[in-house]
Amino acid sequence: MVSAGAFRALHHNRPPGDPLVLPGPWDAASARALADAGFPALATPSAAVAAALGYEDGATPADEMFAAVARITRAVDVPVSADIEDGYGLAPKELVERLLEAGAVGCNLEDSRGGVLTDPHEHADRLAGVRAAAGDALFVNARVDTFLRGVSDPARAVERAALYVAAGADCVYPLGAPADVLPLLRSGIEGPLNMAARLDGEGPTAAALGALGATRITFGPEFQRRALRGLGEAASELS
Repeated sequence: MVSAGAFRALHHNRPPGDPLVLPGPWDAASARALADAGFPALATPSAAVAAALGYEDGATPADEMFAAVARITRAVDVPVSADIEDGYGLAPKELVERLLEAGAVGCNLEDSRGGVLTDPHEHADRLAGVRAAAGDALFVNARVDTFLRGVSDPARAVERAALYVAAGADCVYPLGAPADVLPLLRSGIEGPLNMAARLDGEGPTAAALGALGATRITFGPEFQRRALRGLGEAASELS
């Protein structure tokens, strides 16, 4: 059985330019394909899972999200971290219990709800509750949504990150941060730093982001979107 400790170890002592690359499965079949490709761990993207289940991003019911995560973790022997959006309003203890029951060793928790940033101190308290309930059994990736919500000053992201790390977050994920501010974020944020990359050649590569200070790279729904383009192309050949 994979452990959060093994997943946590993948984030540390990494040389510059060699970040942990975590592709995003959306169902059991895609998880198996990605694990078979040799990736040491996976990170589910909520947007891709939502699309696979027939929902808009952010509209997946909690029960269906946890069930999808459980199907993914059962399909592979590598650690799986789950994107659980803002936690679905669940109390920390219940949230941790459901993640562990689903077989996840980590989670993303975002600090905005309905397109609005949450109070950082309140979110830090929530993260502290999750850490207290989980102990070392979960790797907590605290998403910082300032750049997504129109707050472009990197100092605001660093301030939030400091609160979240102090509350027990293992990693910080400033989604939407431009690559040119990554060195500044790296210098101001303690511990592992998650950045997003694309598969279409737009923006820096995973290695380039690693050289700028990223510890790990995720892709959101990029893998699913590429797979669906391939499906569309194959279907068009038959039409």
